[in-house]
Amino acid sequence: MDKHSSLLVRPVRAWLLVLALLAVFPLLPEPIGSKFHVELLSKVMIMAIFAASLQLLVGITGLVSLGHAAFFGFGAYAVAMLAPMSEAGNGWLMLAAAVGGAGLLALLVGALVMRTQGIYFIMVTLAFGQLVYFVFHDTRIAGGSDGAYIYFKPDFSIAGWQAIDLEKAGHFHGFVLAGLALTLAVLGLVLRSRFGHALAGIRHNEQRMRAAGYPTLLYKLGAFVLAGMLAGLGGFLYAAQYGFVTPEILSWHYSGNALVMIILGGLGSLGGAVAGAFAFVLLSEGFSALTRHWQLLFGGFIILAVALLPQGLAGLRLRRPRRARPTPTATDTPRERHA
Repeated sequence: MDKHSSLLVRPVRAWLLVLALLAVFPLLPEPIGSKFHVELLSKVMIMAIFAASLQLLVGITGLVSLGHAAFFGFGAYAVAMLAPMSEAGNGWLMLAAAVGGAGLLALLVGALVMRTQGIYFIMVTLAFGQLVYFVFHDTRIAGGSDGAYIYFKPDFSIAGWQAIDLEKAGHFHGFVLAGLALTLAVLGLVLRSRFGHALAGIRHNEQRMRAAGYPTLLYKLGAFVLAGMLAGLGGFLYAAQYGFVTPEILSWHYSGNALVMIILGGLGSLGGAVAGAFAFVLLSEGFSALTRHWQLLFGGFIILAVALLPQGLAGLRLRRPRRARPTPTATDTPRERHA
């Protein structure tokens, strides 16, 4: 195996190990593997999907969006609007509507904002995100400001056979884990493809990429749509877990939370997005259990983390200790001394 192939195999093995550990978590004895901790881990993985989708825009393509929560919330509201009140709805239909609908919304928004850059792109995406927020908040489309309930978790039956029961915490955990694995696999393939290399080039110097003949607007629009679809997947899982959606998940605060996750974990790294989501959710839960002013503690932690870890949690890597080099003696030749 050559050096390039070994560099590609190592992260794959690391991801397989992480996913295996997440898979066996519900099998651990209580209190570690309790229902509460399993549901908390499911929440963390949902936020990791959301953060990874934004990482594609911010860390990979260089597009800072403050309206990304619109796609996450749209995926959640798609479940609420399609869920019947008397029985479990068709999970396959809801999933397709959440992911496809978020992708279509991203295509519409992206086609209108891709010609802006820098601070203008940030402000325009923020404006569109708030527009979607007020559509659901100020109208009676899906409960208005009160939100909407999902009384039954989606049903994923195949010809009458129920392959997975989302009402069971263990089954739901496995379903969310599959969604996270799919998200990471898709983004990993994108980063190693010519499309991903073009996105990295756009982040470094879009003008040079355009001069080289690359249709940069189409590349950025493609990344925007893919990120919206993955955010819609996270929104679907969020609605399925909590059974309740409100317009707050569409607001810029949720976009800001996702942005904090990827900054905390490390920009440009899929592992950083996952690590940032874990840190964000677990620290939020821990600080909120200590005091009602937990946001003050959390803000202080973020400031220290950014100051001490400019590359995020992904920059924490174990280094191999250097071997001590023998001290040259007077009898050594100059070549031996510098060998």
